[in-house]
Amino acid sequence: MTQTNNTQFTGTQNYIATEDLQLAVNASITLQKPLLIKGEPGTGKTLLAEEIAKSLDMPLITWHIKSTTKAEQGLYEYDAVSRLRDSQLGEDRVYDINNYIKPGKLWEAFTSEQRSVLLIDEVDKADIEFPNDLLHELDKMSFYVYETGETVTAQQRPVVIITSNNEKELPDAFLRRCFFHYIDFPDEHTMRQIIDVHFPNIKEKLINEALTLFFKLRELQGLKKPPSTSELVDWLTLLMADDNAQQKLEDTLSGNTGELPLAGALLKNEADMELLARFNNLLRG
Repeated sequence: MTQTNNTQFTGTQNYIATEDLQLAVNASITLQKPLLIKGEPGTGKTLLAEEIAKSLDMPLITWHIKSTTKAEQGLYEYDAVSRLRDSQLGEDRVYDINNYIKPGKLWEAFTSEQRSVLLIDEVDKADIEFPNDLLHELDKMSFYVYETGETVTAQQRPVVIITSNNEKELPDAFLRRCFFHYIDFPDEHTMRQIIDVHFPNIKEKLINEALTLFFKLRELQGLKKPPSTSELVDWLTLLMADDNAQQKLEDTLSGNTGELPLAGALLKNEADMELLARFNNLLRG
């Protein structure tokens, strides 16, 4: 199994990676272990894998996990029903079983001509046994295809990024095989760097006003879903396109009005909107 050594991630022009996050990515590559990334929604967990692939010039293979996803789907799927139907119809393709085997994302990553980044996104959405069912394949980088009798082994070990939103606890045996990193919510300094990436020509005054209200909003006790980085970016996009909204933002900070402009970009349910209406004085204070 060949390896490349020039694999140091330092962030990209489009992704601000803290020093701790850079160290975590590079440690997982050095140890040849999956990197398990946790953090609240909107902190850039999925985007991280995309930017690692760009930074290291590797193809990205993404496996989005759903509640119904089974581990074996990442290896391959055997379509026995289609083969039975073809046999009844007298199709010649029935004699080659490979016609009925669909490679999964792990198979794709293992057989990629170029070393790849494999993203297993939101692993905690699946059944609790899902992570354990992948232990051997992720550890040994190989699996057996029972229908054909072949063993698929990674020619180049992929960089494996696994994300979790903490919807359920992951098994200890799985955790032991991963390098773990929790992405903290960006502080104001990091958030300003992120804003600069997305809006290189934004006015400093608007950044200051928006961040002041954004962080005060996140501090409101009782919010079901505090606004995330991605929602701040959406909000700023709308503010920059609407001079009236920028004036309302300024009026909110000055105490002339209690209305937070375009709040629907930041808050995503009626309970949080009602909470905002009750505590507007905190945002102005």
